[in-house]
Amino acid sequence: MPEDLDAEYVLPLLRRDRRGEDELVRYLSWLGDRLDVTVVDASPADLFAALDERLSEGVVHVPPAASGLNGKARGVLTGLEVSRHDRVIIADDDIRYDDVTLRAVVDRLAEADFVRPQNVFASFPWHARWDTARSLIGRAFGGDYGGTVGVRRRTVVEAGGYSADVLFENLELERTVALSGGRVDVARRILVPRLPPTAAHFAGQRVRQAYDDLAQPARLAVEAALLPGLAAATLLRRWRLLAVFAATAVGVAEYGRRVAGGRRAFPATSALWAPVWLLERAVAVWIALGWRLRGGIPYAGSRIFSAATPVSLLRRRLTTTEGLVS
Repeated sequence: MPEDLDAEYVLPLLRRDRRGEDELVRYLSWLGDRLDVTVVDASPADLFAALDERLSEGVVHVPPAASGLNGKARGVLTGLEVSRHDRVIIADDDIRYDDVTLRAVVDRLAEADFVRPQNVFASFPWHARWDTARSLIGRAFGGDYGGTVGVRRRTVVEAGGYSADVLFENLELERTVALSGGRVDVARRILVPRLPPTAAHFAGQRVRQAYDDLAQPARLAVEAALLPGLAAATLLRRWRLLAVFAATAVGVAEYGRRVAGGRRAFPATSALWAPVWLLERAVAVWIALGWRLRGGIPYAGSRIFSAATPVSLLRRRLTTTEGLVS
């Protein structure tokens, strides 16, 4: 039998149909042999009931109780409230831990209040390679933001929870922990598998992911400068400059692939997609800015204005906010 871990696994879930249910149930059963599992399920009643009938007896399956515009953050806050452990792993429904990565994140939480592991796709269709370039560039500049984190429940409770009215909920949670005096561990060597999305889902995420960058002004400024810069270089036929741009993008992504043991997990051709991803982001970030001017980006039936709370404002709030979880 696998060793039981002193930790909780929280899965915020929203399903539109039953596709992938068999595989998800098997994964949750596998997890349940290793640690306590809580599924916070915002799915329609029929899908909630169908999954509830199939889950192992030890899996806690509840609807979200917290308020907010971001459904995932509502699920996380609810999961933290009902968690039976201080060490909590939060993961999207496409994340697939194995024994090594599960233990690694739990162990890191012995010293850190927030652990940000990295993701690597379990398989690499063309659109997964495209999105991998984004991950590699993130790794090159300190670490990517993926679909899973580890957190100490106590630290979040003492901070008064975190806002569920922002789009970039992982960054909001990380900033909340850090500004509360918690230790953040960007674990670039922990590479947690995730299932690749469908091509249609990938396409639908391009602008939403770009909107996240409104929470990071320096990154936003660089990305917003790409489109006019590339357009000017093209109009002026500065082909050598464009070649330098492409080569630099590949070089940065390749560094991200090699750093912290990434070569063992990311395909050798991954960095070649970096210029393609940067061209995508050069366009998508301007569309995201357009949504911002219109009052926010549509998200799961609502409209969210803020990508994340500005650091200065969040610092002030943390001195006055009452607890959001208990």
